[in-house]
Amino acid sequence: MRYVSAYLLAVLGGNANPSGADLQKILSSVGIEVDDERLNKVINELKGKSVEELIAQGREKLSSMPSGGGAVAAAPSAAGGAPAAAEEKKEEKKKESESEASDDDMGFGLFD
Repeated sequence: MRYVSAYLLAVLGGNANPSGADLQKILSSVGIEVDDERLNKVINELKGKSVEELIAQGREKLSSMPSGGGAVAAAPSAAGGAPAAAEEKKEEKKKESESEASDDDMGFGLFD
């Protein structure tokens, strides 16, 4: 990833086709040791290609990937959904009061 980042920095700096020496200069300026094999692979893979087109192709590929959390929770039914929600609130309040009591047992407050 660091080699691709250096390549992109060089292109943003106005060098349309950066060489290995250009990337090596960028990487060494921030104290990164260069692996010649990886550096040459990045140079060879990106040589003669438009960075803008590569980014656009990457966006298309990423847009087809699923992202996000789990499924949306179903709405509670009129018959059984409301009591379950009330029970959850009671449990949360009970847990909070237990944690407050354990704080009092320590013998000092955070801001005392």
